[in-house]
Amino acid sequence: MMNEKPQFLEDIQIGQGTECHFTVTDDMIMKFADLSGDHNPIHVDEEFAKTTPYKGRIAHGMLGGAFISATLARALPGAVYVSQALSFKRPMRIDDQLKVTISVTDIDLKLQRVFISTRVLNEKNKIIMDGEAVAMVSRRPQ
Repeated sequence: MMNEKPQFLEDIQIGQGTECHFTVTDDMIMKFADLSGDHNPIHVDEEFAKTTPYKGRIAHGMLGGAFISATLARALPGAVYVSQALSFKRPMRIDDQLKVTISVTDIDLKLQRVFISTRVLNEKNKIIMDGEAVAMVSRRPQ
C-alpha cells in the first residue's frame, strides 16, 4: 500500500499494512550522528566499538525508528505520528538488509487514532526491533 495522496480515517482497515526495505550504510550512520548530535563511539568509532560486547560499530537504534517512520509515511500519507513504543532486540550493523513491516491493529474512530504494529527484521529474518505506533488520521472532508 504505497500512496501519494493522503489517506483518510474512513479508508483505513484493520490488517492493512505494508513493508519497505532499507540497507544500513556507514554513510547513513555518520549522517544520522551529525543530524541527531549522537556521536556515541559505539556508532562512530570502530576501534572503540571493537572493545564492546558487539565487537564492532552498530547503528543508532533510532535510525531504525526513522525507517519505521518512513514506512508509515509511505503507507499513510497525511497521518500525524503521535507515538512510537519500541523494543530493541538486536543491533543493526553496517550492510544489514532490513525489512520494515507495519500493520494496522486497531482504529479509534472517535479519537481519530490508528494503532499500528511495527517491526524491523534483518536479512536472516531476525527481529531487530518491534513495537507499536499510534497515528492521528484526518477524516474525509465533507
